[in-house]
Amino acid sequence: MAKASPAVRPDTSENPDNQSVIQLVNGAEETPTERLVKKHLPAWVISGGLHVVLSLSILGYSLGFPTVKATPNRDDTPVTVDERKDEPDPKDLTNPNEGLDAKVETAIDAVREAEVNVDTTVTMNEPIGKPDDTANIPTDVTKTLGMPSENAIDPGTLANMPGAGGPLGDGGSSGLNPNNSQLAGRDRATKDKLLAQFGGSKDSELAVARGLLWLSKQQKTDGSWVYDGGQKEEVVAATGMSLLPFLAAGQTHKTPKDPKDNKYQKTVIAGLAYLTKSQKPDGSFKGANNMYSHAIGTIALCEAFGMTSDKSYLQKHAQAAINYIMNAQGVNGSWGYQAKSNGDTSIVGWQLQALQSAKLCKDLVVKKEVIEKASKFLDSVATGSSKATYGYSTPGATPTLTAVALLCRYYVDGWSSQHPGMNAGVEYLNKEWTPTQSKSYDMYYFYYATQVMHFFEGDTWKKWNDGMRDMLIKLQINDEKKPALHGSWDPDKSPWMGAGCGRLGTTCMALLTLEVYYRHIPLYRRDNAGLKELERGK
Repeated sequence: MAKASPAVRPDTSENPDNQSVIQLVNGAEETPTERLVKKHLPAWVISGGLHVVLSLSILGYSLGFPTVKATPNRDDTPVTVDERKDEPDPKDLTNPNEGLDAKVETAIDAVREAEVNVDTTVTMNEPIGKPDDTANIPTDVTKTLGMPSENAIDPGTLANMPGAGGPLGDGGSSGLNPNNSQLAGRDRATKDKLLAQFGGSKDSELAVARGLLWLSKQQKTDGSWVYDGGQKEEVVAATGMSLLPFLAAGQTHKTPKDPKDNKYQKTVIAGLAYLTKSQKPDGSFKGANNMYSHAIGTIALCEAFGMTSDKSYLQKHAQAAINYIMNAQGVNGSWGYQAKSNGDTSIVGWQLQALQSAKLCKDLVVKKEVIEKASKFLDSVATGSSKATYGYSTPGATPTLTAVALLCRYYVDGWSSQHPGMNAGVEYLNKEWTPTQSKSYDMYYFYYATQVMHFFEGDTWKKWNDGMRDMLIKLQINDEKKPALHGSWDPDKSPWMGAGCGRLGTTCMALLTLEVYYRHIPLYRRDNAGLKELERGK
């Protein structure tokens, strides 16, 4: 095509005034069709190209191509998660403000509570987790569920789970599963009432808030936590134990209706991803060198599943971990450090907590005979006609092992405050070791004993709680001039928790103890007359 002449140009040949004149273009040499093509073809080409590019962009976004760079829990430890580009900035993860809610002073406002009354939620015809309740338990569940081979699924792929931007839970303002009444206290609305009812305070919730912030900063780039004591290799135990305080506070991997209800969502997403990715085909975990560690990691998976009912992501992992525990039980009904070996009361305590957390989920299977064998083991290490005190692997009486065993009795045998063994056992604990700083500070003991006292209720609980709550608040490091320690607890002096799990483990146990008001709602309740038992396990 010949180069077109400009439509306007200066011409001074016959124009002394140097005025611009219009020069005619030889348009008569072109047909109307040629002029139309020359005029509009460039625009058609450009427009078509833009439409192609725009269509491809929209198609890529709709297919959900992930971006894998997430806001870190702290500046030097970014956590890898699957999220959408249009997700709100999750900068709250490192928000130094105290509390999960910016208005911390309303943390025990009993006016803001769930529509369903807590009392009617927990008062049922049969206690959850009753050993002889086999209505929904298959007779043969020995086959490991889920994960037939290591390559059959990719349990650590975040794209396989609903994380940021994923669907809500089955209901509730926090995205929690409203059908699991035993975990309903973790919903923000119901938590307020339980804090006021069972003796929590603004100061105790501030201590929890400080502790969670410190704990979130200890998370590693792969989503795990590591003990700073002698048990550094037990990464699964450290990760599971660190997840539990966040779960107890109502924090999950799901997106709630109000994002403020899930400040540590990405922390939980990364922690769960580490556990699921570490799981082997038989349900055990890489990085769990004994049954202690396996049980603690299992509790975290079961609680996360029970809180969200996320069957597509968590059910197969939780069930496989529970199956491993059931298959690992020793001949005498206990669990040892290694699978299928006989063990002791302390290890049994963690396995039964895991099995109980599975029972609360209702969608997970726990075999009746496993519970029955464990109950017989507890009988074998009990002392006295009422079986009120307990030893390690033979009959005896130590405060720590008695606290462990009494919590197990509550869960697997239905021992409430009406049972003579529970009454005598609680009396023994109060006589031997109350939560005062005049005694040795041992968070392993206080973690178990506080749960026993909480479920016992009444004046016994009130007196215990006043001492425990105030002691832990006082012992927490609350000094912003020490940013590396602010919100944590110094390692206790015990050989297992302080020496083995260090500051991280001690802090986790202290947090769980201060969250006892709403972490688990009691299975048995007292009526207005006092000690009437509403439910019995046997």
